[in-house]
Amino acid sequence: MHIRFDVPADPAYPGRVAAALSRVRLRRYSYIGAVLAAVGAIGLAVSPALAWGDRLSLLCMPLVVGGVLSMLYAPWVRWRARRRSSRYAVEGAYDITDDNIMMRSGSESGGIAWDGVARVKGTPEFWILYVGRMPATVIPRRLMSAEDAETLRAFMAERGLLQPR
Repeated sequence: MHIRFDVPADPAYPGRVAAALSRVRLRRYSYIGAVLAAVGAIGLAVSPALAWGDRLSLLCMPLVVGGVLSMLYAPWVRWRARRRSSRYAVEGAYDITDDNIMMRSGSESGGIAWDGVARVKGTPEFWILYVGRMPATVIPRRLMSAEDAETLRAFMAERGLLQPR
């Protein structure tokens, strides 16, 4: 297998990559925030019926506020990543073989060996490659031809990295 494609200097592309990679890492903040807000709301609802409810409401209000702020943290980080990364729009390219994925962006280049990839998660726009437990890079599906995307999908499924359809 040998797949090569170019990445145009699109100002929105680095932001979409940053958002896709950060979404994976920041998901837990939304879950924790939802739990905190729910516990705080339940405490506020129950506190009027209790004799010591005024003390309980003093504890529950920060839980609700902290939970809402925690749920807003991930979208805020994604927004900042998109805003900051738009100035990094440079032309690049991917060169994918049976052994590794080589990426070039401007004057920088790097690669990841397929042996180091632990799993691949598919999104509508990208394949997110994990090295260990952390997302390492993305492969943009929409910039590839349909034949190359299907060849790569089959290759990753054959290696057990991507679940078959």
